[in-house]
Amino acid sequence: MDDQVKLAALQRHWAASDANDFEAEHDIYREDAMLDYPQSGERIRGRRNIQESRFVQPNEKRFTVRRIVGGGDLWVSEFVLTYDGAPSYVVSIMEFRDGLVAHETQYFGDRFEPSPSRAHLVERVG
Repeated sequence: MDDQVKLAALQRHWAASDANDFEAEHDIYREDAMLDYPQSGERIRGRRNIQESRFVQPNEKRFTVRRIVGGGDLWVSEFVLTYDGAPSYVVSIMEFRDGLVAHETQYFGDRFEPSPSRAHLVERVG
């Protein structure tokens, strides 16, 4: 599987995530895939368990992909995941094996106010 095929699969994955298409969203994972959430200390094993964990999540979710970069078997997606209107900034690291995702790690960061000590050095974005 070449990089263009993997990039297209990732684009389909995030579009399906945004559309709450739980079947299409999880086509990218191997049956024995693992998903890690380091901040909460959780690991979910198996494609069906990953899918169910997202299906039972009660919040209204929207995904806005900022960029996808990678090559070979390692890909990183940066996106804004909005839960009930509140944005979280997320980095997803996906490791492919045999053309499907074998391991994903997601890191979440919430918005915070900039420090006054560096106000003279920065410009506000987003």
